[in-house]
Amino acid sequence: MVTAIVHINAEVDRIPEVAQTIAELDGVSEVYSITGEYDLLAIVRVPAYEQVAEVIPGRLNKVAGVLRTETHIAFRTYSRHDLEAAFSIGLGESD
Repeated sequence: MVTAIVHINAEVDRIPEVAQTIAELDGVSEVYSITGEYDLLAIVRVPAYEQVAEVIPGRLNKVAGVLRTETHIAFRTYSRHDLEAAFSIGLGESD
């Protein structure tokens, strides 16, 4: 699984609409409205690197209201939530 973090500048008066449209794209798992230099942050998860090009420049960058994007590819994922979920698989509460 390839994870890309995409910083997005959008037309200010269209941020909610742009975020919703991006969230509906195949391969986009989450979209956040953020503060700072960028307006939105999208998490893209696809099975192969080749699909990153299909999702980001192929679809996300073409959403009306998107002005600019900057993409970062994750090499590893570190998540307390993921570790806790992995260790709790198949384990139930003892009576």
